[in-house]
Amino acid sequence: MASLRDLKSRIESIKNTRQITNAMKMVAASKLRKSQERIFSARPYASFIDTMLRTLKMKNKASTHLLLNNNRTSAKELVVIFTADKGLCGAFNSGIIRKAQNIIHENPEKEFIIVGKKGFEYLKKDTENIKKSYIGIFNEMKFTESKEIGTLLLDLYMNHNYTKIEVLYNEFKSAIQHDIVLKTILPVKPFESKIVSSTDFIYEPDEDTLIEELGKKFVDVELWRIMLESSAAEQAARMNAMESATENASDLISSLTLQYNRKRQAAITTEIIEISSGASAINQ
Repeated sequence: MASLRDLKSRIESIKNTRQITNAMKMVAASKLRKSQERIFSARPYASFIDTMLRTLKMKNKASTHLLLNNNRTSAKELVVIFTADKGLCGAFNSGIIRKAQNIIHENPEKEFIIVGKKGFEYLKKDTENIKKSYIGIFNEMKFTESKEIGTLLLDLYMNHNYTKIEVLYNEFKSAIQHDIVLKTILPVKPFESKIVSSTDFIYEPDEDTLIEELGKKFVDVELWRIMLESSAAEQAARMNAMESATENASDLISSLTLQYNRKRQAAITTEIIEISSGASAINQ
């Protein structure tokens, strides 16, 4: 059984841990607020470019541009996986990693680009088809870094015989919810159900040039939005995990303090009985 000194030492240790988890929760909450503001700014622009490209595809079903229609017979496919660089964020990383492992199991020939240290550390054991990894880009969150990834994806898709490029990430819904999303980013998908106006467009410059320029902007902005979504979901998951850890630490401190007080009371009672017994023996 633990001694009073051991219990006191353990209580102090857990109090220190609680201070750390509470501080981490507050830092994550602060970062989450900033990430939310950036998401709300990026979503409308990304959504509008996406709508423009999908509308072009609906109106130009016969278009042979690769961004809209890919008729290659190659089986080369690529998935870009977004995870965090750090842990202590609940099931944020493990959910994405399990989904990625299922993809690898179903199609071992698929190739991957991994954004985030945690995903790379786990998935490098499961597949040798990792073309490139990006680690540490969530520290400062710059648009130039998402644009670098976008330039690479466009080059692979346009010039290296890929038929499809997908992204796998955590989409931020709220402070307590994020959904794992697997989405095709190239080629552009048509609307599943949407009434498109029959009005003919006049293009300036020509249609293919417009599609190409919109496609570049779409990939850059969509990847930036995905990075922001993933970052916000990570901070929300970390905030919730640290809040839970702080509450668990408080509960454990209360339990150990009660155990410590009972043990101390029992020790004092024993000492009093011993003193009383000794005094009685002397008087006799």
